[in-house]
Order: sequence, then C-alpha cells, then structure tokens
Amino acid sequence: MSGAQTGPAVNPDTVPNKGLITVSIMLATVMQVLDTTIANVALPNMQGSLGASQDQISWVLTSYIVAAAIMTPVTGWLSDRIGLRELFIASSAGFVAASMACGLSGSLNEMIFFRLIQGLCGAALVPLSQTVLLTINRKEDHGRAMAIWGAGIMVGPIIGPTLGGWLTETFNWRYVFFVNLPIGALALAGMVFFLPKTPTRKRGFDFFGFAMLSLFIGALQLFLDRGEQLDWFASAEIWIELGLTITGLWVFTLHITGREHAFIDPKIFTDRNLVSALVMIFVVGIILLAGLALLPPMLQNILGYPVVTTGVVLAPRGVGTMIAMLVVGRLVGNVDTRVLIFVGLVLTAISLWQMSGFSVTMDETPIIVSGIIQGLGLGLVFVPLSTLAFATLEPRYRADAASLFSLLRNIGSSVGISIVTVELARNIAVSSTGLVANISPFNPNFTSLASSIPLDQQTMMAVLFQATQGQAAMIAYVDDFKLMMIITLCAIPLLALMSPPKPRQGGGDSEPTIAME
Repeated sequence: MSGAQTGPAVNPDTVPNKGLITVSIMLATVMQVLDTTIANVALPNMQGSLGASQDQISWVLTSYIVAAAIMTPVTGWLSDRIGLRELFIASSAGFVAASMACGLSGSLNEMIFFRLIQGLCGAALVPLSQTVLLTINRKEDHGRAMAIWGAGIMVGPIIGPTLGGWLTETFNWRYVFFVNLPIGALALAGMVFFLPKTPTRKRGFDFFGFAMLSLFIGALQLFLDRGEQLDWFASAEIWIELGLTITGLWVFTLHITGREHAFIDPKIFTDRNLVSALVMIFVVGIILLAGLALLPPMLQNILGYPVVTTGVVLAPRGVGTMIAMLVVGRLVGNVDTRVLIFVGLVLTAISLWQMSGFSVTMDETPIIVSGIIQGLGLGLVFVPLSTLAFATLEPRYRADAASLFSLLRNIGSSVGISIVTVELARNIAVSSTGLVANISPFNPNFTSLASSIPLDQQTMMAVLFQATQGQAAMIAYVDDFKLMMIITLCAIPLLALMSPPKPRQGGGDSEPTIAME
C-alpha cells in the first residue's frame, strides 16, 4: 500500500557528498557487525564481574541475537513509514546509547536488558546501509557499492574476536562496548550532516503477520542457541521452541498468501534471482560464522595458541576478503556475476578441503593459506550475490528485500553454528571412544612403547589418554570442515536459477529516486 512521496525526487547522479555518506553509513554497519562476535571472547570476564553462572552469561549473546533477528524484518516498513534517514539516525543513536549502558552495567539483568535494546536498534543498520548504497548510486555502480558494503559485513565478524580479546586483555571487558562510542559518534555526525532524506510511503502495518514472523524467528533462535546447553530433545523447553518455530512459520506463510496487504508482499518471492540469492546467502552465513566459531577454540585448545596469536593467525582470512572486494568491485558489470559466484564457491570449497587436512602437529602455514583462499572465495561470492539479488527486483521492494537478505544471512549463521557444534560434540565422543579403546596394557603396541619410555604404567596410560583427546577433537573438527565443504558444493547448482543483470535501456531508467532536504 503506497501513498504520495514527500519531497522533490532527484536522480542519484545529483546526490552530493556520496563519499562522506558512504563512510558514515559503513562506520555504523561495521560497528553493528563487530558486536556479533566481539563480545564472545569477553564472556568469561563478564561472568565473574556480573556474578553469573555459565548458563546465565550465555543470555548476553542470546538476547542480542534474538532481538536483532526479530527486528530485522520490520526495517523495510519503518523506513517507508518514517523515512530511511530518520530511521538510520535513530537506530545508530540508540545502538550507541545501549552500548554505553552495556559497558556500565552492574548486574546481569541490566546487561541482558541493554543487550536487548542494542539488538533492537542495531537490527536495522545492515539492511539500511545496503538500501542507501543501492539508492544513491547508479545501477552500473552497484557492483562497487556492494563491494564496499560487503567489505564491512565480511571483515567485521572476522576481526571482532581479535579486537575483543585485545581490549579485554589490555583494559577490561567493558571496553568491548565502549569502543562503539567513537565509531558511532563519527557515523552519526556524517549521517546528520550528509545523509539525504528519502520519500516516505503510507503503508499499513500487518501486526498479525509481524507477530507470527517474530514468533518463528525468536523461537528458532532460542531453539538453536539453547539446544546444546539443554541436551536438545531431552529438554521440554527445546520441544516447545521447536513447536513454536513450526507454528509461527506455517501460520505466517498461510497469512501472507491470503492477505492483500501482508507484512511481506508475497510478490517479492516471484523474483527468481532474489529467492535464489536468499538461499545462497543462507549458505554463506553458515560458512562465514560457523568457521569463525570453530577455528578460535581449535587453535587455542588443541594447538595451544594464545588469544592474540589466534587473532593474528586468522587475520589473513580478512586480508583475502579485502583483496577479493577490491577486485570484484571492478569486475561486476564486466564479467557475468554468476561466473564470479561460481569461482568464489569453488575457492571456498578448496579452502575447506585444505582445512580437512589439519593435524595436531601442523604449524600455522596451513591455517594462513586456507584462510586467505577462503577469504578470497567468500569475497567473490558476497559482492556479486548482493548485486544479483537486486538486479531484477522492482525498486519499491528493495528495503524489504534487504531486510530479508540480512535476516537469512543471520539465520544461516545461527543454523551453521548449531550444526557444527552438535557435530563436533558427537564426533569427539565417537572418535574418543575408538581411540581410547586401544589404550590397554594388553595391547602389544602399548607394551612396546612403555618399555622404551621411563614412566610407570599408570602415568603412561594417563599421558596417552590425554593425547588421544586432542586427536579425537582434531578428527571432529576435520569432519566439520568436510561437512561445510559439502554444503558449499551443494549451493553451486542454484546458479542455474539466476539471471544476469539486464543492461539499462536508454532513457528508461527506473532507478529509485531520493528526496533532498
């Protein structure tokens, strides 16, 4: 449902200060995506300071994830209703204020409450930044614009644990949140002075549709986040959350297909490029954050790397992503985007195949090499995919589509982390059982080894048992990397469903316009 637009419409070519607008909105975006991973390494310190148990402190992460996931789909409606500029500024200001409140929290209840506010305010920042860049740039410049946007989205989660670990060790855990103040202040100043106003549309709000979608997203996030802690289906809570997830999705689907002005217009799903891109960004979400969830504990617990060294070893992954972003921004528009995505997926699969060869005796070289290749691959996928998703979509659907794009990436990350965590625990148990079974005084190999080392039998068995635990864990990590490789390869056939962007017809530009102050 649309109404008259406010303000005189202008062509994107006439928008002033594009560079300053881009810097401002990307600072806000990086600030938000950093918070998805920066707080993880500070949890043990928070736990002691806030007097929380292991189970309770996990809500510091869960509250943020659930709040952001529920609020993301409503971004399109809010930007249409009150204006993209106004929503962006309000969301950024709220996020910075909530970050400061988190850093000043004196109890667990305060922390969880302000993390909820932080998630609600930060949810809009990523889809809004994507919408702004698509709006202020001409269609032929969308590839470069998405390269800049993708750099912030991809690199933020990668450097988050390193930055969080350094801040926690150098200062204390509160600076994990205080770091948002200078970044947010610069972003807000740029947006207030340079971000132009956009047309608004009078658009009714489908409360029931939003409620059902929120039920689905919130229950799914709780199901995925709490499952491991509660031993999955051995817990009544997990069964309830699964039931609510299925109910919310089912009712929401029936609702939007039978309502004229639904919360999300079902016509948006008739765009084949967008639907294929949504499925593929779900897969990218699995690979991006699932890998980040596996590598730091593997490096620290099995290979014995300190936190700072872990960050340094993982940094080349971000370097590979940045290189890909710089290159792909110039290639989009000149090379078929589907070819770029294909090459990116193949490189990602190759890196995961290399990671499936990790061992407890390796040095940092395989980690760095596979990290660079994976960074290149994900960078080659993310930017063309972001461009292709909107290539054939009507401009009026962009805000909603950007929200869905971010939502599916986040859900993919949650699903991916849950899958690899469950598989990791299961494979450790299986591998450990098989390896420990061979540690016995009756095993001829054990007798031969014991005779050559000056240790008593009990000490020797303890040493071997400890060694097998490390081997079992590495086998489990390797199996997870193989699973991620298979998931990546399964996404390649989706490229057959996508269409390349059509060249613009002279004089027939249907690009969205923005209203200037």
